[in-house]
Amino acid sequence: MSNFFEPSLRRESSEIFDQRAFIIHYTLVLHGHGMGNRMSYMMIETEARGRVGLVRLNRPEVLNALCDQLMVELGTALTSFDANPRIRAIVVTGNERAFAAGADIKELQGRSFPDTAMDDFIGKTWEVVTTITKPVIAAVAGYALGGGCELAMMCDIILAADTAVFGQPEIRLGIIPGAGGTQRLTRAIGKSKAMEMILTGRMMDAAEAERANLVARIVPASDLILEALRLGEVISGMSSIAAVLAKRSINRAYETTLAEGVSYERAIFLSLFGTPDQREGMAAFVEKERQAREGR
Repeated sequence: MSNFFEPSLRRESSEIFDQRAFIIHYTLVLHGHGMGNRMSYMMIETEARGRVGLVRLNRPEVLNALCDQLMVELGTALTSFDANPRIRAIVVTGNERAFAAGADIKELQGRSFPDTAMDDFIGKTWEVVTTITKPVIAAVAGYALGGGCELAMMCDIILAADTAVFGQPEIRLGIIPGAGGTQRLTRAIGKSKAMEMILTGRMMDAAEAERANLVARIVPASDLILEALRLGEVISGMSSIAAVLAKRSINRAYETTLAEGVSYERAIFLSLFGTPDQREGMAAFVEKERQAREGR
């Protein structure tokens, strides 16, 4: 079983290390901090709510438009929560008007192909979200458009307020989605609907997003953060190693064939036997069943 895991895990670990090292270095330089100083954020807010980390995008004057600095700060905060053993799940949210209304167009306008290609634009900052090992919940209210929709889809679960609006309107700017929109949206809602939305720039409200399986469920906007934190707390109450490996196994379904995916799942399933969480969980279940039988 070690041979099954080791090659892919080495590749994943190398990629994660490279991206996270860049994020930490870039943010330290950006904010002028030395390694001994505590990190401060300008475009996000973070806090721990019990075992759940909460990250709030905080550029309300531009509907949380996603600029380089915001994405660097987001990657740093997520990486920090991921490394914190007290945190078991993470919630990413915006405000009542917008989760994120897209990438910062003013920042994008002056870019050229050579610059973006050589600088690994998007790849070295945005993709850090996909390297987080713990479950990440996107709590979406208001607009999640363009890069905002792509950011939500990078998360593991999307919880939508009844005010949420999703879309990939990049074609109206003469471009296409560049942070996974053509790929993740198609996998989530199917080719035909993804084609329609991306080729026309049409937006999708929360009800349609739920019907199309883009979001897990809809909650009233006033309850969004509370419900997202509750969901995170439920996940936090489960075995942490099982949650991390379940996330990895589910994500594997998008990257491989059914046979290979089932083989990967089976190896993870077997690897969990003998862990303290497995022994404790199964022993408690058997004892509960015994007590129920004796109580009849």
